[in-house]
Amino acid sequence: MSNFIEHLPLLTVVISLLSAITILIAGWIYKKIAWWISLVTHLSQFTFSLWILNHVLTHGPIHYRLGGWVPPWGIEYVMDPLNSYILVILLFLALFCLLYSKRNIEHELPKKVVSFYTVYQLLLTGLCGIVVTGDIFNMYVFIEIASLSAYALIASRGKIALRASFTYLVLGSIGACFFLLGIGFLYAVTGSLNMHDLSLLLPPFYKNRVVIAAFVFILVGLSIKMALFPLHTWLPDAHAFAPSEISAMLSGIIIEVATYAFIRVSFSVFTTQFLQLFPIFEILSWIAAGGIIFGSILAMTQMNLKRMLAYSSVANMGYIMLGVGLSTSTRLGLIPPLIHILSHALTKACMFLVAGAFIYKADLWYIKDLQGLGRKMPYSCMGFLLSALALLGLPPGVGFVTKWYLIIAALESKKYIFVGVIFLSTLLMVFYFWKVIEYIYIRIGEEGAKEIRIDEIPWSMLIPVMVLGSLCFIVGIVWLTEIPLPILDRVNSLFKLGRVP
Repeated sequence: MSNFIEHLPLLTVVISLLSAITILIAGWIYKKIAWWISLVTHLSQFTFSLWILNHVLTHGPIHYRLGGWVPPWGIEYVMDPLNSYILVILLFLALFCLLYSKRNIEHELPKKVVSFYTVYQLLLTGLCGIVVTGDIFNMYVFIEIASLSAYALIASRGKIALRASFTYLVLGSIGACFFLLGIGFLYAVTGSLNMHDLSLLLPPFYKNRVVIAAFVFILVGLSIKMALFPLHTWLPDAHAFAPSEISAMLSGIIIEVATYAFIRVSFSVFTTQFLQLFPIFEILSWIAAGGIIFGSILAMTQMNLKRMLAYSSVANMGYIMLGVGLSTSTRLGLIPPLIHILSHALTKACMFLVAGAFIYKADLWYIKDLQGLGRKMPYSCMGFLLSALALLGLPPGVGFVTKWYLIIAALESKKYIFVGVIFLSTLLMVFYFWKVIEYIYIRIGEEGAKEIRIDEIPWSMLIPVMVLGSLCFIVGIVWLTEIPLPILDRVNSLFKLGRVP
């Protein structure tokens, strides 16, 4: 069994790629089989991710050498507590978005079902590859696979979504070029692309201008991919006009996987010794704080529900990167940002799926048209309410745990102003989430409201919403018991950022 598990990092990627090919071919014969093939693939991948996480925590990291080539000459897949944790989140969320998509895609894109699931499976191939690889150039290749798939999936709705996809394509390509330039600079200096090998070869060159330029290129490139303020301009339209399950994936995990890539490169390639030579993370903390406030203010001004959620994602990426920026100066290390990656994945995915439910039932895009939906779609609206309250920081929601740890990190780092930023952003969140809740539950039958007669969405769409909404508080309670913290403590130990005993 142990030998089989060591092959799972490769299988997680390969079966997704083979599934995409199978869906394309089988879909020509029988269109409805596309979703079922994707479902079996997702279930297999998620099961593999759980086995991998358990093996890593009990037996240590997994090293898989492709083709038997010894690194750094060959490509190596490496699973440790960090990427095992991210992989489970990624595949869990992808599974629920797939369950939601069956009826929604048949309704929105009836003529593109086969192509949608083919490209969706390619997207998952790229995301899984980014997470499992231990080779920095291989990471670039998988970033491009995931990005190209995302561009196509956003454009699948046509009309204004084509413009949103084109903007994402242009900026995403610029980001990829910056990332590739950084990789080229590192290869020019070291002659290696293996991340572990780079971490051993780079220390004598830490003050070399080429190495510093490489880090800056990689930082800018991945900042575009993760929509970090002020490089977020592609995100609002892409999130707003993509199919709702893709919006949930974009906000809930795709930009977080880009954040994982930055964390991996920063700590596994450049290491904390390099990061402490320059005020890189201090500058990053201030940029992230600006993104938190900027995203929250713009979210307040939106009347399109999905655009409001998109700007909220800009603010929440600020939370994650604020935690990363503080990680080298606090005993908590990477615990706050890694908790918020899970927090944001659950809450924002749930909210985007609920927004998709409103569009599915009555083509309701704007907040002012949601009057009285609390009575007509009670379970869907309850999912939105739970996730919004959790993200706001209502105990014991996942957002409360995140903000608690971020505040502790800011206090330990003596960056007291960031505590004020967190409180101010929470007040702004109350404003724009309350606006939605007010229309759903309080403003009923006002003059000018749309006359709509609707009921709940199908169970295949409602179950993912209710499960994700419930998990926003269940996971928060679990975090408060500190049961999962040993996983993140292992991550901190890996990067020598562990908490003081």
